[in-house]
Amino acid sequence: MEALLLLKKIRIENANAIAGLTWGFPAISGFLGFCHALQRKLNNKGYDDLKLGGCGIICHQHQPQAYQPSPYGDYHFALTRNPLTKEAKTPSFNEEGRMHLTVSLLIEVDDIGLLDEPETEQLQQAIQQIVLSQRLAGGTVLKLEQAELYPDAESFNQPRERRQLLKQLLPGFALVSRQDALAQHQQQSGLSPLDAWLDFASLTMRAEAINEEDEPASDSQTPDKDAHHKANWQWQARPYGGWLKPIAIGYQRISPLYQPGELAKSRDPNTPAAFVESVYSIGQWLSPHRIQDISQLLWHYHSDEDNGLYICKNAYQAPEPVSEEA
Repeated sequence: MEALLLLKKIRIENANAIAGLTWGFPAISGFLGFCHALQRKLNNKGYDDLKLGGCGIICHQHQPQAYQPSPYGDYHFALTRNPLTKEAKTPSFNEEGRMHLTVSLLIEVDDIGLLDEPETEQLQQAIQQIVLSQRLAGGTVLKLEQAELYPDAESFNQPRERRQLLKQLLPGFALVSRQDALAQHQQQSGLSPLDAWLDFASLTMRAEAINEEDEPASDSQTPDKDAHHKANWQWQARPYGGWLKPIAIGYQRISPLYQPGELAKSRDPNTPAAFVESVYSIGQWLSPHRIQDISQLLWHYHSDEDNGLYICKNAYQAPEPVSEEA
């Protein structure tokens, strides 16, 4: 990593809020795909060797377009009504969850070369123009507060410089991987991977019986088999503390890899394609000031052709819990 690119406070409208079985935030692949598209457009503008790598995601504000009909009911997406057909009937459509959000992206840059101050300013302006013309996670980019390039990424290994950079990302929360928490919970509980993941994804309640005072019963009174017992319903805490949430991190191949031209109606007839299913894990929303290494913020593509895995990985390492001395 030679340099860092900070896209500060990108305001996005109508981004995709559904990621596989999860909803509430776009998939990680949507942000990495945005960086890949940005790199290709910069290469076409004359920055031939420039490469954009991992991407850190910091959310400042989010507003899912959903509503809750009742206090204990499920949320429903606020959908738009499509125009009527020629027969004056309502056409069928797929449910699309949308959301508005404001995020900052911290992107690693390689092969940037030596740039003087005017060239750096020119590159930042080019990035600003391209970002405002792109889509991010299916949404429209309305505003970009600032695109700033830091040529010396090694300087952020120093605590003072790192704090100054991360301070710009406040208030906000960074999304990092907690696959370790999922693996540990599965090992301790003995559950299957799916059931262990659902413990983080579901909201559960438990009934606690209310102890009523015993009343003196007459000889003529008999127990009522249909009597209802009062109970208090309490929310059950999820495993571990912190803002741990289920996330979609990529795809698992479920079919052979078809060569170009073999799969009908493929989006890109010149690229091999396959049928896939989503892969899920656990992520954590973490305040950026707790990060001790910038690289722990970044998500990267990872592919395993032998096992058919195409996922996004993050190198965050949770600190060891401090043991209390007797």
